[in-house]
Order: sequence, then C-alpha cells, then structure tokens
Amino acid sequence: MNDLECFQPTREQFGIFWKYIMNPNITDIDYNGRELWLADLKKGHYKAKEVISEAFLEQFTHNIGNCVNRQFNKANRVLEADTRELRISILHHSVAVSGTSICIRKSPPIIRSRIRDMIASGFCEEKVLHLLINCVLAGMNFVVGGEPGHGKTEFTKFLMQFIPPSQRVITIEDSLEIHYSAINPGSDCVEIRVDEDFDYTAAIKACLRQNPKWLILSEARSVEVTSLLEQWSTGVKGFTTIHLDDLRKLPDRIQNMMDNVNDADRMENRIYRYVNVGVLVRKREEEGGRISRYMDQMCFYSREGQENKIYLLVKDGELISNELPPDIVRKMEEEHMEDPFLCDKFQCYIEEGR
Repeated sequence: MNDLECFQPTREQFGIFWKYIMNPNITDIDYNGRELWLADLKKGHYKAKEVISEAFLEQFTHNIGNCVNRQFNKANRVLEADTRELRISILHHSVAVSGTSICIRKSPPIIRSRIRDMIASGFCEEKVLHLLINCVLAGMNFVVGGEPGHGKTEFTKFLMQFIPPSQRVITIEDSLEIHYSAINPGSDCVEIRVDEDFDYTAAIKACLRQNPKWLILSEARSVEVTSLLEQWSTGVKGFTTIHLDDLRKLPDRIQNMMDNVNDADRMENRIYRYVNVGVLVRKREEEGGRISRYMDQMCFYSREGQENKIYLLVKDGELISNELPPDIVRKMEEEHMEDPFLCDKFQCYIEEGR
C-alpha cells in the first residue's frame, strides 16, 4: 500500500487549515513562515487573519510526516505528501530562513471550467472553443503551456472530457491531479502514478502494451518528453502540460530538456510533426482582487515537406487568423468536419453542463 492510499486527511491532522480545505472556492493554502495566504476563486489572493503558532506548526508537520512515514528535521528538510485531492509541500525552517514554509494545493475531481462560463468570462472567443473541441474529437495531440498556477491542468481537464468514453485513456502523474476516471465516469481509463522506482520514462514505455488510444502526461519536465513523442508517433493521441510563456518557444523548450545535443537536434522535426495544437493560458487579477484565466495564445505546429511552421491563430487573447495547416484541415475532413470552427455537438455539450 502506497502513501497515497494510506493518507486520508482529517480535521485533526489539519487543524486551522481544515476550514480552508473544505471551502470549494479556495485553491491554494500557503504559509510563508509569518503569514497565511489564500488563493480564492472569488476573492483572489489575500492574507488570512489567523496567526499560526509554533506549536501548531510542530504538530501539523508531525502529523503529515506520520501519515507518509517520513521524518521532517534538519537532516530531512523537505516533506511532501499527497491525498486524493491535496498536494502538500513543506520546507524546514533550517532552509526556509523566514520560517517553516507550507504549500497546500487543492486538486478536487471536478471540472471548474464550463463552456458557458468560459464564453461569458472572456476566456476565449466562442469559435475558438468550437475549433479546440473539434481538435479533440479529431484526435489531435495537445500541449497546454503556462506559468505555475495559471490553470494549465484545469484547462486540460476541460478539453479531455470530449474524448469519447470508449477510447482508452492512460494518465501518468506523480501527484494525482487529473482525476480522469472520477471526472469522466464510465470511460475506459488507466491511471498511473510514478515514483522513484517507476519513473515517467518507464511508465510511458510500459503503456505501449496497455493498448492506449490516448496517453496523457500530467507535465513534461525532462527527457521523458522523448518517450512521449515516440508514443505519439505511433498514432497514440495525447495531452501534456509544460511551463512556458510563449508557444513559439515550445520547440526550443522541449529541445533544452534533452540530455544529448544530437537528440535535441533530431527532436525539432518530430515536435512539429507530432505536436498538433498548442494553447497558452494566463491569469489576471480583476477589480476587487478576483482572479480570472484566459487564453493568451493558440497555435498549430506543422511539418510541411522540409519546413517547420507555426500557425498562430490567437495572440494576446485575440483571434488573429483563421488559417489552418493542410494536415489539420485533412484530419478535420476525415472526421467529416466541414467547418473546423463549428462543432456540431457544441449546443448539446452546453446543455449537458460541459
């Protein structure tokens, strides 16, 4: 039995933090050694009134350490733990000079983004959502980029709900945030959690014998992206997220993950051939402190003959082009989508609450 299965959070373990954990609007609970800060979907980022005592910190870190059978002291200065819906990271005061630092990130098995709300909030233009949903239905490969906390995983979860339930999906994560089976009940899904003895690369390679139609990697961070592209090259479709501030930098970003320079040089053409869709999401603070997310960029990557091209359709949140690569148009036509910017099932999805 692994740590995740053993650790079921309780009020007694979390104390002062518990009421914030139970508040569905709060996404992050952070203590910087002096003050408690909260990220709230409605109120934005603000400082809480509670004073965190040394006695509470000692008890809390002791509780979490016991839950995952790990020590937390000067010799073991990082404590990390997960539950089904929480990611917990704690830094010891011997390295966090401002005091013990705690980050609790919530990842409940829900989809916060809905089509109606995304249109109403200005996340993106309606026709862009039509296009992206059609891209999922046509079985294209997605990379969702953005900075930490900007909503990469949430938007990926939104898009993945349009994968037909009969198509087998394999998710690979170190901390379970996607919750594919819970969000998409009745779907054919295998959820894999990697650890020190079964890393991302090993998990991706093992998936080939599990008959996946879709392979979803929670985040591309290092050389495992090579294995991911290898799988996508076989016809397996998929999603991943990546830390990125501009979609035009994606090929360089992936190449820089490679250990071997020669591998990086060969990788460029494969990126343009097997990564189809790029989306960049950002967050902004509205009046009153409320945080909203929006699509800053959207593009297609295409390998055409001996040339690599990027078709940038959305820039600075605005639709600037309707031009699609020939291979994307062909994929749409094969799925009988006459107009890529018009999803026939769009209204039905809205009525279903997606």
